[in-house]
Amino acid sequence: MIKRRSVLAALVAAAAGSQLVPRVLAAADAAAVRPIPWRNWSGSQQCLPAARSAPATVAELQELIASAKGTVRAVGAGHSFTPLVPTDGTIVSLSRISGLVSHDSQTRHATLWAGSRLGDIGQPLEDAGQALVNMPDIDEQTLAGCLATATHGTGAGIGCMSTFIEGLQLVDARGDLVDCDANNNPELFQAAKVSLGALGVITQVRLQNVAPYRLRRETVWRSFEEMLELADSMAEQHRNFEFYYIPFSGMGFTDVHDITDEPLGSTEKIDSNESVQDLKLARDWLQGSPKLRELVLSSIVKTLDDEVMVESSWKNYASERNVRFNEMEYHLPRELGLQALREVRTALETQHPEVFFPIEVRFIKGDDIWLSPFHQRDTCSIAVHRYFEEDYKPYFKTIEPIFRKYEGRPHWGKLNTLQREDFRKLYPRWDDFVEVRRTVDPNGRFLNPYLAGLFG
Repeated sequence: MIKRRSVLAALVAAAAGSQLVPRVLAAADAAAVRPIPWRNWSGSQQCLPAARSAPATVAELQELIASAKGTVRAVGAGHSFTPLVPTDGTIVSLSRISGLVSHDSQTRHATLWAGSRLGDIGQPLEDAGQALVNMPDIDEQTLAGCLATATHGTGAGIGCMSTFIEGLQLVDARGDLVDCDANNNPELFQAAKVSLGALGVITQVRLQNVAPYRLRRETVWRSFEEMLELADSMAEQHRNFEFYYIPFSGMGFTDVHDITDEPLGSTEKIDSNESVQDLKLARDWLQGSPKLRELVLSSIVKTLDDEVMVESSWKNYASERNVRFNEMEYHLPRELGLQALREVRTALETQHPEVFFPIEVRFIKGDDIWLSPFHQRDTCSIAVHRYFEEDYKPYFKTIEPIFRKYEGRPHWGKLNTLQREDFRKLYPRWDDFVEVRRTVDPNGRFLNPYLAGLFG
């Protein structure tokens, strides 16, 4: 990586010279002496709640919800970019209610506390003879936060994480503990699988897991056109498949995972965080000369080796993300995704030379969950990013109409401008969810201003 960065810096400097050119804090006591500010990971969402609380037991959580004044919002790791958390009421963290509760070796069901971080449950599940069916590419998130927003990994034959819920427990607006599954409170269960935290505070989740498995992850550098040509077939051939396009390079890489019995091991890996900084360097120096920028970046990419890593599944899915960003991701009908991607690339490279973050493309199986963005359709998801210190609005304003043109549904945790009626048109069971929500929380205890605008 040091050598590659030196080469990049030299190429950029030569080209320019020739003129060719935040961690969530939680208070143990809701009655804090003074309000403690909250902000999400990227800093795009902030608030000053009247109280912060991190109860140690479900009983404490019940008492808190029953007695709290105003709105109550649960917070996970703060990796959502939409205003799901901000409130001037009470913010509740489940960071102290985490870990494995129980497991069944016959059914491979496991009950987990909802405050568990994904990165913390892989080893306990493996020790219990289980593994999550799939995972997203960031494992800092809490289990409850992932499920509330239909967070997903990639795999054309695998649904979002909420599709593996067999049952759950939540504390409702009265402070009562409610259990639900397909046979017990079935409508609440269907609504709560993807709920945006608008029904109550989920405390436990029972997941359908599988036996522990090992994955072989292979990353291959390719041209943009080759990736598009191979995308559909690779999505069918591999358990997990995604690809990334690097703006102003004409290049990107495919990333596949397949179950294997090969021994553990890894080739030399590129540091993804340093790579993003490399792309920022090229942007800073060559923003005024897109053709030269493409020449420099493509020249570097062509020198990079492919990567292979064999590891336990839960260690192979996620990547460390230390360079912060804001993100917009839309889920499009699978058959329209690649056509939309071509338009996204054109719009980016003709109107936004300031952008350097790669575009991420994933594939997800459809489901029947009411508020799942994958409801009744297999999906191609496209995500665009903007460096956290820079204004994302102009770029996202250019790209979002393309996503909407192709019938996209936004990721619940990613930035978008849709309003209540927009969502009603996209979700056939929208009104069913609203009715269940009104029944369990008639006074809107769990609705902050953003959610009140969606659900009333």
